[in-house]
Amino acid sequence: MKKPIHFPQLSASALAVLALVAQVQAAAQDTSPLPAQDNVQKEIQQVVVTGTASASGTRKIDTSFSITTANEEQLKQAAPTSTADVLKIVPGVYAESTGGQSGANIEVRGFPSGSDSPFVSIQMNGNPVFPVPVLSFFEGSSAFRLDDTIERVEVLRGGPSTIYSVGQPGATMNFIMKKGGDTPEGNLRFTTGTGNLRRVDGVYSGKIAEGWYGMIGGFYRTTNGVRDAGFPADDGGQLSASLTRKLDQGELTLYARSTSDKNAFYTGVPLISSNNGHTISSFPGFNPLTGTLMSNEMRNFTVEAGPGKTLNYDLGDGRGLSSNLLGAEFQQKFNGWDVSNKLNYFKGDLNTIAMFTGNNPLSAADYLTQAIGAANGNAAVLAAAGGVPASGGSMTYTNGSGAVAANQQVVQAGLWAVEKKLRSFTDEFRVSREIGNNTVTAGAYLANYSSKDVWYLGNSHLMTATPNASLLDVRLNNGVVVSNKGTDGNVNYAPIASYDGDNTAVFIADEWRINDRFKVDAGMRHERQRLSGSVSNLTSADTDNNPLTVYNNGTSMPNGSYTALSRTDSANSFTVGGLYKLSRDASVFVRANQGHTFIYFDDMRNAGSQAVLNDRNRVPNPKVTQYEVGFKTATPLYSAYVNAFFTDFSGISFQQITTTDILYSISGSEGKGVEFELAVRPLKGLQLQLTGDWQDSTYKDNPNIAGKLVQRQPKFQYRFSPSYRIPMGDYALRLYGTYSHIGSRWADQANTQYLPAYNTVDVGILAELSDKLEFRVSGSNLSNELGLTEGNSRLVGASSGPINARPIFGRAWEASLNYRF
Repeated sequence: MKKPIHFPQLSASALAVLALVAQVQAAAQDTSPLPAQDNVQKEIQQVVVTGTASASGTRKIDTSFSITTANEEQLKQAAPTSTADVLKIVPGVYAESTGGQSGANIEVRGFPSGSDSPFVSIQMNGNPVFPVPVLSFFEGSSAFRLDDTIERVEVLRGGPSTIYSVGQPGATMNFIMKKGGDTPEGNLRFTTGTGNLRRVDGVYSGKIAEGWYGMIGGFYRTTNGVRDAGFPADDGGQLSASLTRKLDQGELTLYARSTSDKNAFYTGVPLISSNNGHTISSFPGFNPLTGTLMSNEMRNFTVEAGPGKTLNYDLGDGRGLSSNLLGAEFQQKFNGWDVSNKLNYFKGDLNTIAMFTGNNPLSAADYLTQAIGAANGNAAVLAAAGGVPASGGSMTYTNGSGAVAANQQVVQAGLWAVEKKLRSFTDEFRVSREIGNNTVTAGAYLANYSSKDVWYLGNSHLMTATPNASLLDVRLNNGVVVSNKGTDGNVNYAPIASYDGDNTAVFIADEWRINDRFKVDAGMRHERQRLSGSVSNLTSADTDNNPLTVYNNGTSMPNGSYTALSRTDSANSFTVGGLYKLSRDASVFVRANQGHTFIYFDDMRNAGSQAVLNDRNRVPNPKVTQYEVGFKTATPLYSAYVNAFFTDFSGISFQQITTTDILYSISGSEGKGVEFELAVRPLKGLQLQLTGDWQDSTYKDNPNIAGKLVQRQPKFQYRFSPSYRIPMGDYALRLYGTYSHIGSRWADQANTQYLPAYNTVDVGILAELSDKLEFRVSGSNLSNELGLTEGNSRLVGASSGPINARPIFGRAWEASLNYRF
């Protein structure tokens, strides 16, 4: 039975907040507020285009939904370490960007997701970079790199996004690219920092000819990273360009982006857990803030894919991106009609060549004992050894350094290789027309996309539990080879798959301006998705036909036959909202919507092995209902964006890849909470900003976890960000910083792996040296706080003592010199 949502009580709380803000606003109006600075005026007049019916956009204060924005300078002050890390400025979103440039886990307020980012869509110029937000070993932010060609970002949460574009009910992250203008302008920026960072960014834009404008720019970067593996963590670059043609009452923009970037992917490191996970401390000899198990010794590794078939991979390739994106954006007025069309084509390789930690650390002696027991308990292995059980064994360093001490801590980690080729085409067409006090919008969306996959999971390696670990060999005294050149486990899952999908949708919306203060809007969307695929059937075999080499016995490999998959689904979405203007620059809004996400390629494949479902056509399509009530205002003295939200989610399937199995489950969730973005400017040049959210979200519909808190999402998180601009003659010095608090969370659905709260401090200084030259230096996690973003996702249940978990990065610095011309 569904729990009732208590609207009256929460609405009363929200109204109390609104009343309090209104009183503060009235008081401010009585006290002659300070003159508005240019950036404040820009905020008051700011127009957003994401989630709006009109292609020309709507003032942010006049939108009846929750949206966070950041311009180029605000993005630089946030100092994001990756595309996903930009989301730390967005209340109601928690981004785990500790894996590096790619492979983030992003949680959206109350939405039940355990990994990747199924409820975050990444767009550029209003069109999705790839129309599906997540696949196994792919999440949307991995297909985008931030650079100085981006003018701003808009992040829409819920609201009308359920009917436009990809119909994402969670968060839509829209990056707006710079365009050329009448005045030529450009900048060149050089950056250095922790990890031997070397980066150059450049962009130039201007008028090409009458009515024609252009922009070109990009970056190149190399760094060893905060966690130095002994080889470059990130190495690559990007080139972007746009061409705009101004039309009579419209414009056409063509854009292109090419990216070639290699990015190391970081997973867990050894730590010590005590007090039921409430206390986390360093593992002896391992700095969790800067250390990584990866090393040059294992950088180039081999996969035994079948008899006589070996493949070589490079950990330096990590979770990289090699892609091309082409797009077009058109808008035009025709005899009272507003017409717009946005399309793009994406093609890229997003491979994962990375280490994934497995079992928790243990001593070399304990590992040998377990290996002896496993070998002696295997009848086939024992027979191959002539019936002689092992009574002992040796563990030596693969690099020839001799025997390993019995008390040396060791750990297992899989060196996985996943090759993924993605391709997509998307197009959204809209027409709008004003009819009396109504603006009616109708449109259509289509997407065609594919994924070609080759997987090699497992491939466990034995190594020392030390920074830049050494690989280990293990041989038993009856001839059994447990670990060879570090490899101590076979490839346990190796499918080859090819998938195709297409989505078509139509939508209609109407905005009714009842009077100058009050407007309402409503919209509906009907969408159909068709998926098809072919997945190899698997068998297992001993790659060298020698039972004594236990590390490659039972290797998974395709058997030459394939299973065809197909499924068609359709769904309806809606949104309805209202806005009441308290004054020109203050308003309240309410919003309700119902949206969905369809199943993805991997859900269709996984269902074949789920005994509980037994049929891929019974995997549900997730559905979510959301309600919001909010308040918005922006004045020279202060600004406030506050909203209460309620979510009811059902039908999401989960997948967890452990060291021995792939686990599946289905559940739903319900949640409520408050998001806030507040800023006050009590003195000229001084701003004090506070953003964050409180939420209470729990699972439902699954008796095994019903009532448990939704995993990985903090109940309370906030960022306090003061900044002060100090005039210095004709120029100025800007000081800024952020104190962040991330509340405690649970790493798993059963709420057994506890993740303690943590706090970080970041600071920055921007010095204007001349009209054209500026210098910036920034530091992150200055206190070297040890905070975890995930526990050991390869194991089920809580662990004490030595564990594997993924911490945030330690203290890091960056310095840049920017020249404008």
